[in-house]
Parts: sequence; structure tokens; C-alpha cells
Amino acid sequence: MSFLRRLLPVSLLLASATLGFAAPAAVGVAPTNPSGFVIHRGTNLSHWLSQDFGWAPREEWTTENDIRYIASLGFDHVRLPVDEKELWNEDGAPNEKAFALLISGLEWCRAAKLRVILDLHTVRAHHFNAGNEGGPKNTLWTDPAAQDRFLDLWRQLSTRLHSYPNDFLAYEVMNEPTAPDFEDWNKLVARSVEFIRSVEPERVVVLGANMWQIPQNLPKLKVPAGDRNIILSMHTYTPLLLTHHKAAWTDPAIRDFAGPVAYPGPVVTKDVFKKHMASFPPALQIEYIDNSTDNWGPARFREEYEPAIARAKELGLQLYCGEFGCLPTVPRKDRLAYYRDVVGVFEANGIAWANWEYKGDFGITEWHGLKSLDGAPDVQLIDALLQR
Repeated sequence: MSFLRRLLPVSLLLASATLGFAAPAAVGVAPTNPSGFVIHRGTNLSHWLSQDFGWAPREEWTTENDIRYIASLGFDHVRLPVDEKELWNEDGAPNEKAFALLISGLEWCRAAKLRVILDLHTVRAHHFNAGNEGGPKNTLWTDPAAQDRFLDLWRQLSTRLHSYPNDFLAYEVMNEPTAPDFEDWNKLVARSVEFIRSVEPERVVVLGANMWQIPQNLPKLKVPAGDRNIILSMHTYTPLLLTHHKAAWTDPAIRDFAGPVAYPGPVVTKDVFKKHMASFPPALQIEYIDNSTDNWGPARFREEYEPAIARAKELGLQLYCGEFGCLPTVPRKDRLAYYRDVVGVFEANGIAWANWEYKGDFGITEWHGLKSLDGAPDVQLIDALLQR
């Protein structure tokens, strides 16, 4: 969702030139894919070619210096979200300036020895948070023409990007699908993978489950059989009352809770939670924050991720967490403990990951709001992510 405008030290920029494509070994054992797309630790290049809120000119928001800095820290890949409305105009014509930035970004990553997951984040017919911030109602699941358009976006992306090596670039079919019927997403997955395989047989494809890619739903995802060049993806922001504390784009039951919140242990006591929820009508008493009173820590996170871990083991495919994070509205000590524990569970179970995000309110640079978009690197947060 949302910096590093200052020039980075030359020593940091030069350090990245010595990095190779080989990823550091994870603690857990993760299956590899035949195409050699190896990932371990990454970050999201958000608010550049996706969810661009105009915080800074695109040419300044993400630069080659940023990419070199990411590599110098020890990350081995980036997840690069792109939106239909950023890469294509309303009439369907490509926005060539935006595509030029995309190509530049890929070239910067190649030079810095960072692999890339290209994530089709939102399309005009689908936004993962349409109810709160996405505008019009999603039509992707009911409009055959919208589904054909979706596949055509991938046709155009493949036409421009197919020459990049398979061990450098992977495709994530779509971010956080929210189909009312799980089969609607499974059908679109099948069509999408079939198309990609028809033009790029060995490209690694990243697939996540319906309903925001939460780990509990991964067993419901129908994965094309026998395809070893697939990485399974989950996202996790659980417990939401903690990670999204006071987030303006969330349901009122989360947005309007003044706190305090805590980690580890229960985010709030049972009495506090009950009193807070009683202040809302039943329609706003959202069930997916009922876990706020659980005893949160590494064991509870491991339990949360178990359905995805088991499904990946069953299929013999790598598991990847493409998004997770906790806002700086949470007390500093608690926030850092959250990151350290979550990444510890990922690495103990061979789960590759990319935090949300490089720049923004969840970012690994200090967040000062829109008054100052040049926050310094958050060294403590970076150390917690990289387990140092």
C-alpha cells in the first residue's frame, strides 16, 4: 500500500552487484520447480503500477536505486503488482509510458539479480476490496466478456514479456480473487493456466485460493494436475484487529476500534471484544475478527497456516506467502514481535514470502504519512523480517 527518495549510499548500491540468482537456503525444505525460479525472501513494489494514489510521480516512486537497495539488503525477489487501469487506458489501448516503466523495472531487477513475480493485482472487472475501496461492483464472475478481457490482458502481457528467462520472471494470475462461488475462480484458473501454457509452456505460474488467498481456502483451489511449474500462494493479515489497527479502508468494526491492541497473546480481552462488537448492528459484527481473543504467537500462526502447508505438501509444490504485514499504528514492540514470529514460522516450514510492502504505511521505510514520503529505512523492521 504505500518510500526512499534520498540517494542511497554508493556502498549499498554496489553491494547488490555481487548478488546472484541463487536464493539463501530456507530452514524448511521447499520443493523446487523445473524452470529454476527459486525464491525465498521478497518485498512488494506497491503503489507504482498498481493502486497508484498519486503520492509521488511514478518516475520517482520506484527507481533503479530502490531496486539496488532491496537487493543489497538480502532480498532475492520482488512481487510487482500491476493494474489494468494503470497499464491500459479506458479504451483498452496500452499505456505505453506505463509499460515502459514496467520494462525498466524488470531490467533493473535483472541487473540487481532479483527475481520478479508479476502480479495482475486488479482489473476493471474485479477489485479485491470492492466493497470498501474498489468502486463499482465486481463483474468478472458474471460477465463472459469480462473474463475474455481478463485472458486478453494476459495475452498482451505474455506478448511483451515472453522473452524474459523462466528462472527470472513468474506470473501470478490474479491477486486475491473474491468469487461468490469458488468454482467460478477454479474455472478461470483453468482457462488462464491453459492459455499461459499454450504460449509459455515453462513459465512459473503463481496461484492463490479464492477469497483473499487466505490459507484456509487453499484446499479448495483446483490446481492443474501434473504441472510442476506452479507455486501456491497464500496471504495472511491475521489477526486483522491487530494488523489493520485503525485502517481507514476496513470495516467499521476494525476501523473504529480505538484500542489498545497487543501482541503476543490476545489482541484484546474477551470482555473488551464483546463490548466493542456490541456497539455495532449485527450486519457489522464481522465474524472474521472473532479470533482477536486467541492466544497469538508462533504456535497459533502455525495452526493458521496449516491448511495451506498441508495442501502444498500433498501436491509437492512450493508454498509462498505473497502478502503479510502489520501497520505502524500498533505499538512498536508488538509490531516488531509480530514480524519476527510470522517470518520465523514461514522459514521453519519452507514458506517463501514477500512482505507488504517496500514503501507505504506497511513499508520497510519509516512512515510519516503523506506529509513526508522520504522515510529512512526502518532498520529494526528490516532486521526482524530478515531474522537478524
